[in-house]
Amino acid sequence: MKTKIIMALLLISSLSFSQDKLITKTGTITFEASVPSFEQVKAKNSGVSCVLNTKTGEIASLALLKGFRFKVALMEEHFNENYVESDKFPKATFKGKIENFDLSKLTTTANNYTIKGKLELHGKSKDIAITAKIKKGKDGIEIVSDFTVNTDDFDIEIPSVVSKKVTKKVNVRFEFVLK
Repeated sequence: MKTKIIMALLLISSLSFSQDKLITKTGTITFEASVPSFEQVKAKNSGVSCVLNTKTGEIASLALLKGFRFKVALMEEHFNENYVESDKFPKATFKGKIENFDLSKLTTTANNYTIKGKLELHGKSKDIAITAKIKKGKDGIEIVSDFTVNTDDFDIEIPSVVSKKVTKKVNVRFEFVLK
């Protein structure tokens, strides 16, 4: 009898705990490392996971690097083999916190929030602070941000042969709808 009561309490507590978390497995990250006058270096990953704890404002995201798609297959191959070494470092993660996050104060108008945390890529970690627009959308909480990442911070080497065609300052955009 005690076992049944304990199991019931665990189930109830896990259900109430899970209501504090919103999630997506179909978030999008797009990055561009193009240089004017050369071929566009741009990729998109539409299978990015993100979890938001609505009580604490803690947020975490995971992107599998082999999920990035380029217009040119050779770029995708070079990205995975030579730049991010996705067999050795298969994922990029972010763990952080949205400052002053209060779910009850979100409206259908986007407001700017600062998100601080740790970005891990290519086996290196870097503390970052970014600005994101957050609002209530018809399908859930929408979070969008544009920021820049420096390849040197993650020991991603750009070969001299293409150094004039690819920038070290990579523009990143993520879009999440959390439910």
